[in-house]
Amino acid sequence: MSTERVLTGISSMATRGLLADLTALYQRETQQRVAIESVGGVEAAKRVESGEAFDIVMLASDALARLADAGHVARDSLVEVVRSSIAVAVKAGAAAPDIGSEAGLREAVLRARTVGYSTGPSGAHVLRLLEQWGVSGNEGPRVIQAKPGVPVGSLIASGEVEIGFQQLSELMHVEGITVLGTLPSAIASITVFSAAITSACANPGLAASFLAFITSDKAASFVRRHGMEPA
Repeated sequence: MSTERVLTGISSMATRGLLADLTALYQRETQQRVAIESVGGVEAAKRVESGEAFDIVMLASDALARLADAGHVARDSLVEVVRSSIAVAVKAGAAAPDIGSEAGLREAVLRARTVGYSTGPSGAHVLRLLEQWGVSGNEGPRVIQAKPGVPVGSLIASGEVEIGFQQLSELMHVEGITVLGTLPSAIASITVFSAAITSACANPGLAASFLAFITSDKAASFVRRHGMEPA
């Protein structure tokens, strides 16, 4: 493949580490340069909607479907890539509450001085759970939503948040925290992240080759290494 043109893309933060590993491998095997920027999912969608030039985009499936409905990505190029679970974490060295059941997790949340959650699909799910447990997202400084692109794990590590929720892939590599596990099965939520070729892509064939690579059997071990499952 030619190395003269860089394949560009944008993704949400949940798949940043995975895509970094996969693009590095793809570049070694094909000599094709790939540059994917990872930002908050809401920001990524807005940038694609505004017409910013990217070849591919990888976001939660519902967000990508909306981009397809609006004509910003090629619907026939949509491919599911990974399935991602929400995890719970506390500061390293802190007492680890039992989160093996909804009752246990609810008790841990009610006892916590501060609770953190993210933007995007995982944040929306956690906010619904908090409200069901009698914890309002409007409780001022007690319930903290991380700013787009800011890992909840960094707020936990700094002590700003006592217990926090985010995609496992975004928590598992953060220093200074302990990941307690994923949400109990009764209240679990799986987010599917998909990828597609943008309508502005100048080389759809090249983009399609990259999408085939990140959904291949070769990519599966990298997906699991980052706390997700192949879709």
